[in-house]
Amino acid sequence: MTDDGLPEELRAENSILVGRTPRNRTDAVRKLVWILPWLIFLGSPVRDLNSGDHSTAATAAGWVALASFTGVYLTLVFRNMGRPFSGPAVGALVALLGTLAVVLCLSLGSAWIGLFVYVSVTCGATLPQRFAYWAVGVNTLAMVLVGLHVGSDDWSLILVVLLLGFAMMGVKQLVRTTVELREARATVAQLAANEERLRLARDLHDLLGHSLSLITLKSELAGRMLPDHPGEAARQVADIEQVSRQALVDVRAAVSGYRRARLSDELAGAQVALTAADVTAEVPAEPGLDGVPEESETALAWALREAVTNVVRHSGATRCTIELLRRQTLGGAMLELSVEDNGSGGSGKGPGNGLTGLTERLEKAGGTLEAGRTKHGFRLVARVPATTSAPVGSGA
Repeated sequence: MTDDGLPEELRAENSILVGRTPRNRTDAVRKLVWILPWLIFLGSPVRDLNSGDHSTAATAAGWVALASFTGVYLTLVFRNMGRPFSGPAVGALVALLGTLAVVLCLSLGSAWIGLFVYVSVTCGATLPQRFAYWAVGVNTLAMVLVGLHVGSDDWSLILVVLLLGFAMMGVKQLVRTTVELREARATVAQLAANEERLRLARDLHDLLGHSLSLITLKSELAGRMLPDHPGEAARQVADIEQVSRQALVDVRAAVSGYRRARLSDELAGAQVALTAADVTAEVPAEPGLDGVPEESETALAWALREAVTNVVRHSGATRCTIELLRRQTLGGAMLELSVEDNGSGGSGKGPGNGLTGLTERLEKAGGTLEAGRTKHGFRLVARVPATTSAPVGSGA
C-alpha cells in the first residue's frame, strides 16, 4: 500500500485521490476526464439545435441555455470532488438546473428530455442524503410529467434517471467513508508515534533514573571524603565507574531493540530517498512477514538500505526497481530481495566495505548476497531464510 492507503498498483503519479482537492493541474484534468464522458446525453439537444427546426432566435437562446446548463453541472460536480459549495449555494444551483431542464424541454421539445439525467446525477452527488432521496424522486416525476406534455416516447430514461441518482448517492457515501478512513489512519499513526515516544521516555527513565541518582549521591560522598579520607573517596569513585558502565550496558540493550531495522520501514524510506534523488522507483507493497525470523527480516532490511544508498550516492541511475519474492529452494523457503537500477553501479572495481559487511551480515542470518553489473545496469540480490530452521531430531 502507499502512504495514502491506495493499492500499490495505483502509482502516485497516476492516482486520483478520492475525496481530495486536486494537487495540481494534472490532477484537475484527470478528474475532469472522469466527468466528460457523461456528457453523451447532450448529443440529442445538440442535434436538435443543428437540425434547423427552430428559429434563429430560438436556436441562439437554446445554445446559450445549453452552455449555461452544462457549465453549472460541471461546476457543481467538479467542485464537489474537493472543495464543495456551501449548502444553500448547492441547493440554489440544483434548483437552477432543474428549472433549466423543465423550461428547455417545454420550449424546444422532447429531444431535451435527457437533461433530467444530469439533474438526477447532481442531486445524488451534491445534496445531503436525506434530501437527495426526495430530490431524485421529484426530478423523476418532473421528467415524466414534462415527457407526457411534450409527447416523449423515450421512457427508458426513467430507469436511467432513477438508477444514476441513487448510484451517485452511493458513490458519495463511499467517498465520504474513504476520506474518514484516511483521516482515521493518519490519527492512528500519530497516536502510535506518540505512544512509542512515551514508551521510550518511560524506559529510559526507568533505566537511568536509579543509576544517575546513585552516581550523584556517590559523587557528593566522594567530594566530602576526599580531603580527609582519600581511600574511602577512591572506593566511591570506583563504585561510580561500575554504576556508569552498567547504565551504559542497559541503555545499549534498550536502544538496540528500538533500532532493529524493519523491512516495511526500509521500503518506505527507500521510496522517499529514491524520489528525493529524482530516481523513478518501483517499490513493492508492504510485505507479509508472517513466520519470517526477526534475524532474517533485519538482515534483509539492512541489505535494502545499503542497496538504496548505493543507488542514490554512486550509481547515477534514473530508474530503480525493487522486488520482494518468496522462493522455494532445495534448502527451504527463502525470502529474496532484488534491487536493480540502470546506473553504473559505482566507480569501484571491487566490492566496497558496505557490500562486504552486508555479505557477512547475511551469512550470519543464513542468507546469501549476489551483486554485479547487468546488461542494463546494476543488480543486487539478497536471500534469507523465510522460516525458522527446525532442530535436527525434532521430527519436524
